[in-house]
Amino acid sequence: MDNTSGAAAPVEDNRRHWDERVPINTASSFYDLDGFRAGDEDLDRFQTDELGDVTGLDLAHLQCHIGLDTLSWARRGARVSGLDFSAPAIRTATDLAREIGLDHRARFVTADANDAVEALGAGAFDIVYTGNGALMWLPDIDHWARTVAELLRPDGRLYLAEFHPLTDVLDDARGDTVTRDYFSRAARTYDSPGSYADWTAETTHNTVTEWHHSLGDVISAVAGAGLRIEFVHEHDTIPFQRYGSLVAEGARFVYPDRSRRLPLMYSLAASAPVR
Repeated sequence: MDNTSGAAAPVEDNRRHWDERVPINTASSFYDLDGFRAGDEDLDRFQTDELGDVTGLDLAHLQCHIGLDTLSWARRGARVSGLDFSAPAIRTATDLAREIGLDHRARFVTADANDAVEALGAGAFDIVYTGNGALMWLPDIDHWARTVAELLRPDGRLYLAEFHPLTDVLDDARGDTVTRDYFSRAARTYDSPGSYADWTAETTHNTVTEWHHSLGDVISAVAGAGLRIEFVHEHDTIPFQRYGSLVAEGARFVYPDRSRRLPLMYSLAASAPVR
Protein backbone atom coordinates (compact mmCIF):
# COMPACT_ATOMS: atom_id res chain seq x y z
CA MET A 1 0.00 0.00 0.00
CA ASP A 2 1.63 3.25 -1.21
CA ASN A 3 1.41 6.00 1.40
CA THR A 4 4.60 7.84 0.42
CA SER A 5 2.97 11.07 -0.72
CA GLY A 6 3.84 13.69 1.90
CA ALA A 7 5.70 11.17 4.08
CA ALA A 8 9.11 12.90 4.14
CA ALA A 9 8.31 15.29 7.00
CA PRO A 10 6.67 12.64 9.23
CA VAL A 11 9.59 10.26 8.64
CA GLU A 12 12.01 12.99 9.71
CA ASP A 13 9.93 13.61 12.85
CA ASN A 14 10.10 9.89 13.56
CA ARG A 15 13.87 9.89 13.12
CA ARG A 16 14.28 12.73 15.63
CA HIS A 17 11.98 10.85 18.01
CA TRP A 18 14.10 7.69 17.79
CA ASP A 19 17.41 9.57 18.02
CA GLU A 20 16.26 11.04 21.32
CA ARG A 21 15.14 7.65 22.68
CA VAL A 22 18.45 5.86 22.07
CA PRO A 23 20.17 6.91 25.35
CA ILE A 24 16.90 6.36 27.26
CA ASN A 25 16.48 2.85 25.90
CA THR A 26 20.17 2.03 26.29
CA ALA A 27 20.04 2.90 30.00
CA SER A 28 16.75 1.10 30.68
CA SER A 29 16.04 -2.17 32.44
CA PHE A 30 13.72 -2.96 29.52
CA TYR A 31 16.71 -3.49 27.23
CA ASP A 32 19.00 -4.65 30.08
CA LEU A 33 22.27 -4.19 28.22
CA ASP A 34 24.25 -5.57 31.17
CA GLY A 35 22.29 -8.81 30.92
CA PHE A 36 22.81 -8.87 27.17
CA ARG A 37 26.54 -8.36 27.57
CA ALA A 38 26.51 -11.31 29.99
CA GLY A 39 24.89 -13.56 27.39
CA ASP A 40 21.15 -13.02 27.60
CA GLU A 41 19.32 -13.37 24.28
CA ASP A 42 16.81 -10.89 22.90
CA LEU A 43 14.81 -13.23 20.66
CA ASP A 44 11.51 -15.03 21.13
CA ARG A 45 11.79 -18.82 21.31
CA PHE A 46 9.46 -19.14 18.33
CA GLN A 47 11.84 -17.03 16.24
CA THR A 48 14.85 -19.24 16.84
CA ASP A 49 12.75 -22.37 16.27
CA GLU A 50 11.22 -21.11 13.03
CA LEU A 51 14.32 -19.62 11.45
CA GLY A 52 16.55 -22.48 12.55
CA ASP A 53 20.33 -22.73 12.22
CA VAL A 54 21.88 -19.53 10.86
CA THR A 55 25.52 -20.60 11.21
CA GLY A 56 27.61 -19.18 8.39
CA LEU A 57 24.72 -17.32 6.77
CA ASP A 58 24.65 -13.65 5.80
CA LEU A 59 21.75 -11.93 7.57
CA ALA A 60 20.50 -8.36 7.08
CA HIS A 61 18.42 -6.85 9.87
CA LEU A 62 16.38 -3.87 8.70
CA GLN A 63 15.34 -1.25 11.29
CA CYS A 64 17.67 -2.77 13.86
CA HIS A 65 17.55 0.04 16.48
CA ILE A 66 20.44 -0.55 18.95
CA GLY A 67 21.23 -3.98 17.57
CA LEU A 68 20.30 -6.47 20.28
CA ASP A 69 18.31 -8.76 17.96
CA THR A 70 20.99 -8.37 15.28
CA LEU A 71 23.76 -9.39 17.65
CA SER A 72 21.67 -12.26 19.02
CA TRP A 73 21.72 -13.75 15.50
CA ALA A 74 25.47 -13.10 15.32
CA ARG A 75 25.91 -15.03 18.57
CA ARG A 76 24.08 -17.89 16.85
CA GLY A 77 26.66 -17.92 14.06
CA ALA A 78 25.35 -15.56 11.39
CA ARG A 79 27.34 -12.79 9.72
CA VAL A 80 25.06 -9.83 10.34
CA SER A 81 24.46 -6.40 8.84
CA GLY A 82 22.18 -4.11 10.83
CA LEU A 83 20.58 -1.03 9.28
CA ASP A 84 18.66 1.81 10.92
CA PHE A 85 17.88 5.44 10.08
CA SER A 86 19.01 6.61 13.53
CA ALA A 87 22.74 7.43 13.64
CA PRO A 88 22.86 7.33 17.48
CA ALA A 89 21.28 3.86 17.41
CA ILE A 90 23.86 2.63 14.93
CA ARG A 91 26.72 4.05 17.01
CA THR A 92 25.34 2.25 20.07
CA ALA A 93 25.01 -1.03 18.16
CA THR A 94 28.55 -0.71 16.76
CA ASP A 95 29.99 -0.05 20.22
CA LEU A 96 28.06 -2.98 21.69
CA ALA A 97 29.32 -5.35 19.00
CA ARG A 98 32.88 -4.35 19.86
CA GLU A 99 32.28 -4.71 23.61
CA ILE A 100 31.03 -8.29 23.31
CA GLY A 101 33.63 -9.31 20.72
CA LEU A 102 31.36 -9.66 17.69
CA ASP A 103 32.61 -6.74 15.61
CA HIS A 104 34.33 -9.23 13.28
CA ARG A 105 30.93 -10.71 12.44
CA ALA A 106 28.68 -7.64 12.65
CA ARG A 107 28.50 -4.35 10.80
CA PHE A 108 26.00 -1.56 11.29
CA VAL A 109 24.98 1.05 8.71
CA THR A 110 22.97 4.26 9.04
CA ALA A 111 20.36 4.41 6.26
CA ASP A 112 16.63 4.44 5.68
CA ALA A 113 15.10 1.01 5.07
CA ASN A 114 14.05 2.21 1.60
CA ASP A 115 17.74 2.68 0.75
CA ALA A 116 18.90 -0.69 2.08
CA VAL A 117 19.91 -2.09 -1.33
CA GLU A 118 22.27 0.83 -1.96
CA ALA A 119 23.57 0.71 1.63
CA LEU A 120 24.03 -3.06 2.02
CA GLY A 121 24.27 -4.51 -1.49
CA ALA A 122 21.88 -6.21 -3.90
CA GLY A 123 21.65 -9.99 -3.72
CA ALA A 124 24.05 -10.13 -0.78
CA PHE A 125 22.02 -11.98 1.86
CA ASP A 126 20.77 -15.44 2.70
CA ILE A 127 18.29 -13.97 5.21
CA VAL A 128 16.56 -10.64 5.59
CA TYR A 129 15.17 -10.30 9.10
CA THR A 130 12.97 -7.68 10.68
CA GLY A 131 11.62 -7.73 14.22
CA ASN A 132 9.18 -6.28 16.71
CA GLY A 133 7.60 -2.92 15.98
CA ALA A 134 9.26 -2.15 12.64
CA LEU A 135 6.66 -2.16 9.87
CA MET A 136 4.41 0.49 11.41
CA TRP A 137 7.14 3.09 10.74
CA LEU A 138 7.11 2.42 6.96
CA PRO A 139 4.83 4.53 4.72
CA ASP A 140 5.03 2.10 1.78
CA ILE A 141 4.92 -1.63 2.56
CA ASP A 142 5.15 -2.57 -1.13
CA HIS A 143 8.41 -0.67 -1.54
CA TRP A 144 9.75 -2.39 1.57
CA ALA A 145 8.89 -5.84 0.17
CA ARG A 146 10.58 -5.07 -3.14
CA THR A 147 13.66 -3.93 -1.22
CA VAL A 148 13.73 -7.21 0.69
CA ALA A 149 13.49 -9.18 -2.55
CA GLU A 150 16.42 -7.23 -4.03
CA LEU A 151 18.59 -7.87 -0.97
CA LEU A 152 18.11 -11.63 -1.09
CA ARG A 153 20.22 -14.15 -2.93
CA PRO A 154 18.44 -16.79 -5.02
CA ASP A 155 16.66 -19.12 -2.58
CA GLY A 156 17.28 -16.64 0.26
CA ARG A 157 14.60 -16.09 2.89
CA LEU A 158 12.69 -13.27 4.50
CA TYR A 159 11.89 -13.90 8.15
CA LEU A 160 9.58 -11.42 9.85
CA ALA A 161 8.44 -11.38 13.50
CA GLU A 162 6.08 -8.51 14.20
CA PHE A 163 3.34 -7.21 16.45
CA HIS A 164 0.00 -8.36 15.07
CA PRO A 165 -1.77 -5.47 13.28
CA LEU A 166 -4.88 -6.25 15.31
CA THR A 167 -3.04 -4.80 18.34
CA ASP A 168 -3.10 -1.39 16.62
CA VAL A 169 -6.87 -1.11 16.90
CA LEU A 170 -7.71 -2.54 20.35
CA ASP A 171 -8.15 -0.57 23.56
CA ASP A 172 -5.08 -0.05 25.73
CA ALA A 173 -6.70 -1.15 28.99
CA ARG A 174 -7.86 -4.69 28.27
CA GLY A 175 -7.02 -5.32 24.62
CA ASP A 176 -10.43 -6.80 23.88
CA THR A 177 -12.42 -3.92 22.38
CA VAL A 178 -12.00 -2.42 18.90
CA THR A 179 -11.41 1.34 19.13
CA ARG A 180 -10.04 2.09 15.63
CA ASP A 181 -10.71 0.97 12.06
CA TYR A 182 -8.60 -2.08 11.19
CA PHE A 183 -8.97 -1.35 7.48
CA SER A 184 -8.00 2.32 7.59
CA ARG A 185 -4.90 3.20 5.57
CA ALA A 186 -4.67 6.76 6.91
CA ALA A 187 -1.42 7.68 8.64
CA ARG A 188 -1.83 8.25 12.38
CA THR A 189 0.11 11.16 13.89
CA TYR A 190 0.08 11.54 17.67
CA ASP A 191 2.03 12.75 20.69
CA SER A 192 4.21 10.14 22.42
CA PRO A 193 6.28 11.53 25.32
CA GLY A 194 8.72 9.29 27.15
CA SER A 195 9.66 5.85 25.86
CA TYR A 196 8.13 2.40 26.09
CA ALA A 197 11.38 1.55 27.90
CA ASP A 198 10.86 4.38 30.44
CA TRP A 199 7.55 6.25 30.39
CA THR A 200 8.84 8.74 32.99
CA ALA A 201 11.73 9.96 30.81
CA GLU A 202 11.62 13.63 29.85
CA THR A 203 11.60 14.05 26.07
CA THR A 204 11.25 16.83 23.52
CA HIS A 205 10.69 15.16 20.15
CA ASN A 206 7.34 13.53 20.83
CA THR A 207 5.43 13.77 17.54
CA VAL A 208 5.33 10.44 15.70
CA THR A 209 3.50 9.05 12.71
CA GLU A 210 2.61 5.39 12.16
CA TRP A 211 1.22 3.62 9.11
CA HIS A 212 -1.13 0.70 9.68
CA HIS A 213 -0.49 -2.36 7.49
CA SER A 214 -3.02 -5.16 7.84
CA LEU A 215 -1.92 -8.77 7.77
CA GLY A 216 -3.33 -9.00 4.25
CA ASP A 217 -1.33 -5.93 3.19
CA VAL A 218 1.93 -7.49 4.35
CA ILE A 219 1.29 -10.91 2.84
CA SER A 220 0.19 -9.37 -0.47
CA ALA A 221 3.24 -7.07 -0.58
CA VAL A 222 5.64 -9.97 0.03
CA ALA A 223 3.97 -12.16 -2.59
CA GLY A 224 3.78 -9.23 -5.01
CA ALA A 225 7.54 -8.76 -4.74
CA GLY A 226 8.01 -12.27 -6.12
CA LEU A 227 8.68 -14.10 -2.85
CA ARG A 228 7.00 -17.42 -2.06
CA ILE A 229 5.16 -17.44 1.25
CA GLU A 230 6.28 -20.42 3.34
CA PHE A 231 4.14 -19.79 6.41
CA VAL A 232 2.31 -17.18 8.46
CA HIS A 233 1.98 -18.04 12.16
CA GLU A 234 0.03 -16.07 14.78
CA HIS A 235 1.21 -16.01 18.40
CA ASP A 236 -0.42 -15.28 21.76
CA THR A 237 2.63 -13.75 23.49
CA ILE A 238 4.29 -10.32 23.29
CA PRO A 239 7.55 -9.04 24.86
CA PHE A 240 6.00 -6.08 26.71
CA GLN A 241 2.74 -5.30 28.50
CA ARG A 242 0.87 -3.98 25.47
CA TYR A 243 -2.42 -3.89 27.38
CA GLY A 244 -3.03 -3.29 31.06
CA SER A 245 -4.76 -6.66 31.42
CA LEU A 246 -1.85 -8.75 30.15
CA VAL A 247 0.08 -10.82 32.71
CA ALA A 248 3.69 -11.92 32.74
CA GLU A 249 4.55 -15.44 31.69
CA GLY A 250 8.31 -15.75 32.02
CA ALA A 251 9.86 -12.93 30.01
CA ARG A 252 6.73 -12.41 27.87
CA PHE A 253 3.13 -11.26 28.39
CA VAL A 254 -0.13 -13.09 27.65
CA TYR A 255 -3.89 -12.68 28.12
CA PRO A 256 -4.87 -13.80 31.64
CA ASP A 257 -7.85 -15.84 30.42
CA ARG A 258 -6.38 -18.57 28.24
CA SER A 259 -9.83 -19.36 26.83
CA ARG A 260 -10.31 -15.80 25.49
CA ARG A 261 -7.15 -14.98 23.56
CA LEU A 262 -6.41 -12.77 20.58
CA PRO A 263 -3.23 -12.79 18.48
CA LEU A 264 -0.50 -10.49 19.79
CA MET A 265 2.28 -11.24 17.31
CA TYR A 266 2.77 -13.00 14.01
CA SER A 267 5.69 -14.42 12.09
CA LEU A 268 6.14 -14.87 8.36
CA ALA A 269 8.71 -16.62 6.23
CA ALA A 270 9.06 -16.31 2.46
CA SER A 271 11.70 -17.44 0.01
CA ALA A 272 13.23 -15.92 -3.10
CA PRO A 273 13.09 -17.94 -6.32
CA VAL A 274 16.07 -19.98 -7.43
CA ARG A 275 17.40 -18.28 -10.55
